[in-house]
Amino acid sequence: MKIGLIINPIAGIGGKVGLRGSDGPEIVAKAQALGAVPESNAKTVLALQALSQNTDQAEIYTCAGAMGELACKKAGLKCKVVAGKQAKAKENMSAAKIATAKAAAKTATGLADTEGLTTTPADTTAAAQALCQAGVELLLFAGGDGTARNILDAVGEKVTVLGIPAGCKIHSGVYALNPRDAGELAAKVASGSVAATKEAEVMDIDEDLFRKNIVQARLYGYLRIPDDAQLTQCSKSAGNAGEAEEVDAIAEYVAESMAPDVLYIVGTGSTTAAVMKELGLPFTLLGVDLVYNKKLVAADCTEQQILAALEKYSRVKLLVTVIGGQGYVFGRGNQQLSAAVLKKIGRDNIIIIAAKSKVMALPARRLYVDTGDAEVNKLLSGYVRIIVGYKYELVMPIGD
Repeated sequence: MKIGLIINPIAGIGGKVGLRGSDGPEIVAKAQALGAVPESNAKTVLALQALSQNTDQAEIYTCAGAMGELACKKAGLKCKVVAGKQAKAKENMSAAKIATAKAAAKTATGLADTEGLTTTPADTTAAAQALCQAGVELLLFAGGDGTARNILDAVGEKVTVLGIPAGCKIHSGVYALNPRDAGELAAKVASGSVAATKEAEVMDIDEDLFRKNIVQARLYGYLRIPDDAQLTQCSKSAGNAGEAEEVDAIAEYVAESMAPDVLYIVGTGSTTAAVMKELGLPFTLLGVDLVYNKKLVAADCTEQQILAALEKYSRVKLLVTVIGGQGYVFGRGNQQLSAAVLKKIGRDNIIIIAAKSKVMALPARRLYVDTGDAEVNKLLSGYVRIIVGYKYELVMPIGD
């Protein structure tokens, strides 16, 4: 089977530094200036390794450089490059910043050549069209919701696609649960064990509003993906009217249960924001805030700021919620809570809160993590308690 591969090299670059996205050269430059490095190539390598371990029936067609070719080489796979050299899109970036970004990316990804690590939506669209013309039967792409929109614009439902999750925002239902599952599902398609397809939603939000703590999502269309509910994620769902009362009860219970002299790292989301409201504190709806003795000590923290706080405070708890419809606790919209952060915090110091109606509506009745680190994913796996009301908990499995 001919499998196409496209990587958005800058997907997710803003996550760990609290920028909540990577759309636009200005944001990419800002993320790089803050020390962010691209991770989508490394995540794609995990998918390609899983693909090669599960089938020898795949022939990879891809793009030059960091849009696919380099990841194939890193994974030890032969590939045919059919898309031309991608545009560099270096607007608003100095030569020094580009050199620094490439050096950091080389260290982070292990790639020998980092040329083309900054690309544009036009590069993704052109690549998808070229691979479609080359006759690929399955198109793998690594990125987030913005990348899914680019694929939708380029090919529509002409070819079956599958996303390798690598972005900050992954509300769409066109992605595998994690990079390794993307490779395993691609192998199933190549070997013929998964032949059916289904329509999946392409969702995206306005990043400018998102950075202002306003979530405005819309449906852009549908892509056709392999029909395997076990290995693909659902679209993010909105809350309902009854959920608000449940969240208020959770917030009241958590706020009054907070222990003295403990640093509380408060994750993203409206449920955790309700706890901050109950405490009478300002909050960053889509960022990570730090609370000590019921006072805000830092707001909208990056990964590095959180790691620094973990060195300062001896007793720490992490408060997080669940993404509705998907069940993700880590790896979707809260990349500041990285694998390095979670290792230091430890599984026993994580408090999960979510409305009972949200948890019970999860299709698989389980939670997920996608930290990008297999060791940390395993550390977090197993049954966990979820606070779903005032002094009311449920137990549910969590896995990667």
